[in-house]
Amino acid sequence: QVQLVESGGGLVQAGGSLRLSCAASGRTVSSYVMGWFRQAPGKEREFVAGISRSGGSTRTADSVKGRFTISRDNAKNTVYLQMNSLKREDTAVYYCAARISITVVSTLMYDYWGQGTQVTVSS
Repeated sequence: QVQLVESGGGLVQAGGSLRLSCAASGRTVSSYVMGWFRQAPGKEREFVAGISRSGGSTRTADSVKGRFTISRDNAKNTVYLQMNSLKREDTAVYYCAARISITVVSTLMYDYWGQGTQVTVSS
């Protein structure tokens, strides 16, 4: 089992950047496909980006493609989400998730979830 803790959220102006981190404990993160999701008020949780166990393959939602980048450092047991050119519509709680699989998927079929970190983008 793995425990996930997100950090790095906060308030940022539109056009700004943030980097989210997801620290894993309990089991090495290299055993899992990792993903970032977000949930805005009144909306369903949605996929943002995913990364394979080695980091060699990534998948990004169309809504953030070209602006957000997922990466991982297995030696540090940490996954990152670099968010650039932020927009107001990026405001949400961002969740890190781990999947016992070799396949990156954009559904909610992940096995472990963090508690989330709030990202608020102001105009």
